[in-house]
Amino acid sequence: MNYLEEYKKWCESSEFDEETKKELLEIKNNEKEIQDRFYKELEFGTAGLRGIMGSGTNRMNKYTIGKATQGLANYIIKQGRQEEGVAISYDSRKMSPEFSRQTALVLNANGIKTYIFDHLRPVPELSFAVRQLHCVAGIMITASHNKPAYNGYKVYWDDGSQIISPVDTDIMNEVKSVTNYNDIKEISQEDAEKKGLYQVIGKEIDDKYINELKSRVLNPEIVKEQGKKLKVVYTPLHGAGNELVQRILKEIGLENVYVVPEQEKPDGNFPTVDYPNPEAKEAFKMALDLAKKVDGDIVLANDPDADRLGIYAKDTKTGEYMDYTGNMSALLIAEYRLSQMKEKNILPKNGMFVSTIVSSNLAKAIAKEYNLDFREVLTGFKNIGEQIKIEEQKENGKKYVFGFEESYGCLIGDYARDKDGISAVMSLCEAACYYMSKGITLWDQMINIYEKYGYYREGQVSIVLEGSEGAEKINKMMENMRNNLPKNIGEYKVIEFKDIKLDIVKNIETGEISKTGLRSSNVLYYSLEEDAWCCVRPSGTEPKIKLYMGVKSNSLEDAEMKLTELKNAMTKLVG
Repeated sequence: MNYLEEYKKWCESSEFDEETKKELLEIKNNEKEIQDRFYKELEFGTAGLRGIMGSGTNRMNKYTIGKATQGLANYIIKQGRQEEGVAISYDSRKMSPEFSRQTALVLNANGIKTYIFDHLRPVPELSFAVRQLHCVAGIMITASHNKPAYNGYKVYWDDGSQIISPVDTDIMNEVKSVTNYNDIKEISQEDAEKKGLYQVIGKEIDDKYINELKSRVLNPEIVKEQGKKLKVVYTPLHGAGNELVQRILKEIGLENVYVVPEQEKPDGNFPTVDYPNPEAKEAFKMALDLAKKVDGDIVLANDPDADRLGIYAKDTKTGEYMDYTGNMSALLIAEYRLSQMKEKNILPKNGMFVSTIVSSNLAKAIAKEYNLDFREVLTGFKNIGEQIKIEEQKENGKKYVFGFEESYGCLIGDYARDKDGISAVMSLCEAACYYMSKGITLWDQMINIYEKYGYYREGQVSIVLEGSEGAEKINKMMENMRNNLPKNIGEYKVIEFKDIKLDIVKNIETGEISKTGLRSSNVLYYSLEEDAWCCVRPSGTEPKIKLYMGVKSNSLEDAEMKLTELKNAMTKLVG
């Protein structure tokens, strides 16, 4: 069936309600819009669903969500695990409460118990809740840091991590097998509640989660002492982080927390930002304005589902607020926590530090300094979660100590299995208090880390290519890169090439071929001389191709110059 036939079906079939038909009839003269909505089905991928909200097969709506949930329900039932239940949370995006309620009721109609939060909650608490309630799965309704038009549907498995192989593939196949929207089972909330299938949760999970985070504070007395002086400016960017962040900071002893008033309340329109992403400097404008007014020491922002954290810290020498990349903030937390754990003799002798192939090589240097087993995995925090699970299942497995990815997310303990922007806020504030007690700022400490290990700097370029034509262009770019291996990228010689899709590692000097040891993924990685590197991959959740790169130098200025040159060379190479 082509896209025009599918469009006609949606406009005429009794499967679809009148509101849906009305929306679609309004675009009857716009063939390009019809094509974009119907040229494919919104794919249930390894991260679940993510897309623009609206009517159509390639949109987030009650039909595509219902289909995904029915497929998930079929899989859970085939596993005989419907009694274990599913935890459900959502963030501040438009339709998130409605989508989460619908998800719960489809599961309930299939005899599967659900635990649904009474109000929006962040990703890390959902991951935590899955583990606390011993659920078979969890679902988070969120599009993370995407623009307001988007929403999404993330599926977690029983360990609190997002689904991985083979579970993800098996669920995808079940979702694909739901071909008729009439096959989506229904039940009323009233009936679901009577059967004990629809259970609302909230405060009791909040309390357990907050207490777990507080137990991870390494220097509580210093935090209470310096918390009287440290000034923190925070913005949840209209998302789910505000209540828990304010609570945890208050309970550990911070007395001067200033929340950006215009961005404090949840709002799926994100009226004060074009892009609610702490990676974007523009998202910090209001927070930095407030910081200048109150003379804030650090400025923090979570994304809408509060798994990511962006930061600025004041450099008292210049009075400027310095921005941190996701690598910098995570590794600042890592160096603080690992150094303190070592000093207190609580750093595990069999400790494990996990990162991703597109994150900073500084992580390897820090792991080596603290004698930790360093693991490098594919992009996506679920791959970090998988390493925790693998080691837990061994008799004498490695003890997870820290993990992060460059996309502004880290996890300080094994209590959850996804990025935790709430504990990252807590940890950054704890570190700021500790270094304040030593007479230095977070920016001073960042420079100290560079002086200790080397000036590592990383960057990223995203090339956005929308629609079916864009997807085709991305495929051609990847194939061209795969089949034309360069000897040099910019001024750097290529030492080693990894094609992770084909499971090939090629030593350029010797020609020796080996295996990557990683799960197949459409990723190309170039190890360069002088500890520099580049990587290219299509995004799994957005219509873009992503380029990553990193360099190492002996000064911040030189590192920045080298990074710019490498970024330009890589962009030119991809074409």
